[in-house]
Amino acid sequence: MSLQDTFKALSDPTRRQILELLREGRLTAGEIGSHFDMTGATVSHHLSILKDAGLVNDERQGKFIYYELDTSIVEDIMGWAAQFLGGDKHER
Repeated sequence: MSLQDTFKALSDPTRRQILELLREGRLTAGEIGSHFDMTGATVSHHLSILKDAGLVNDERQGKFIYYELDTSIVEDIMGWAAQFLGGDKHER
């Protein structure tokens, strides 16, 4: 997973909505799909991109796969972005 993959995954509004749903807790693909007007295959595609980017984890329990938010990559992004908040320390 790379920073480029993460930003690509975050660039899609549907994937951002999926992440917002997962903030409340883990869900199955079916539960996630019920919030969208799209096929199960499309939902799975979005989940695969999010998983490849390190933004979600999945865990099989019985016949269901549960997806949950992985905040570690978000913490890495925030740390990377924070370096730009300090600005230039030199006087102008």
